[in-house]
Amino acid sequence: MTQDFHTGPALHKSQTMQKQYEEQQKRNADAGELTELVRDFLQPDEFYKSCLNIGVDFFCGVPDSLLKDFCAYVTQNAPKEKHVIAASEGNAVAIATGYHLATGKHPMVYLQNSGLGNIINPIMSLTSPSVYSVPMILLIGWRGEPGKRDEPQHLVQGQATPGLLAALGIPFQPLPDYEEGADQALLTAKHYMEKSNAPYAFLVKRQTFAPYKLKKGPAPEEFVMTREDAMKVVIDNLSQKDVVVSATGMLSRELFEYRVSKDMGHEKDFLTVGSMGHTSSIALGVAMQKPKRQIFCLDGDGSVIMHMGAMATVGQSNLDNFKHIVINNGAHDSVGGQPTDAGNHEDFSFSKIAQGCGYKTTMVAVTPEEVAQCVLDMRGMEGPVLLEIKTLMGSRKNLGRPTRTPVENKEDFMHFLAIN
Repeated sequence: MTQDFHTGPALHKSQTMQKQYEEQQKRNADAGELTELVRDFLQPDEFYKSCLNIGVDFFCGVPDSLLKDFCAYVTQNAPKEKHVIAASEGNAVAIATGYHLATGKHPMVYLQNSGLGNIINPIMSLTSPSVYSVPMILLIGWRGEPGKRDEPQHLVQGQATPGLLAALGIPFQPLPDYEEGADQALLTAKHYMEKSNAPYAFLVKRQTFAPYKLKKGPAPEEFVMTREDAMKVVIDNLSQKDVVVSATGMLSRELFEYRVSKDMGHEKDFLTVGSMGHTSSIALGVAMQKPKRQIFCLDGDGSVIMHMGAMATVGQSNLDNFKHIVINNGAHDSVGGQPTDAGNHEDFSFSKIAQGCGYKTTMVAVTPEEVAQCVLDMRGMEGPVLLEIKTLMGSRKNLGRPTRTPVENKEDFMHFLAIN
């Protein structure tokens, strides 16, 4: 059992950013002629138009919190055939390559810098000037920017980002936060792409873009739970020895706070604070070595889709103790609510995918009663088993962050696993 030092919930990020934006606009007005004191923001619609002006009219990528306002504008306003929310950042580079091959034009790929690892192979073996020489703009959210407060995994990535781009041979610059500067930067990128037929990158700092709210459609009437509601029902129906590996983003934060509220301790949970898409593989590695323990992987739809090939490995593992729970709210909820393909409930089915991969049993639940019964049932089933829980989008406004470090989480978790 571990002691918690809980500092209280943080303000909801989007509310905080909106408030900061409004306060800065007031300071800008007070600055008057002292333009050096003005803090600029790029308007998403103006930057989109600037991209069109240099011939960039195709956008694809994986949403990021620092790019969410621009991504929201593109999602809302770009023609459907000119925008793709990809499964992973590497997929996005490949899609953009196909667009260039078909049109000869320069696409834009957006991503968080944590996704740089996913693009290294296609960047080096596909777009490189010494291979197929494919030009494109990379719009990269610079999480963990040196000198800025952020989470541990982002601080590591933020420090490494410029060096990674340099090692890949990709010229880059921070995206200016004012319209004239952004226009000039885009012209620089255009000239480079025309001359070198190779990618050019922009690093986007925190609060570069002015707020833009994504309009969301109504949820199906039968959905009654939030992701947090579903997680609580799952946890309430596990045994004391069951092991949990949870996905990055809001889910792990909600799980941490629920354990705090119930004074349960955190040793049963491995919170995957980064490594999006790899939650089930981490759980698989644990399950292989701990066959007498029930291993519950709490996953999200965006996470599963990013590296869906892992389901094939899980399905063919024949591990009786592997229990995969996918909470599907049809959105990249942690980075702005951009839709995922799993939100198309008519045509998309995790259950059918899992069945094709070799999972022994699959289930779908919508209500708390269904979730509780499914969790109780799956504990006695031969795995691998998959439970898809369909939920509403959104999270608590006062959701905080884990107050124990990743290393502390790891040590507590390993100690729990060591207990027979």
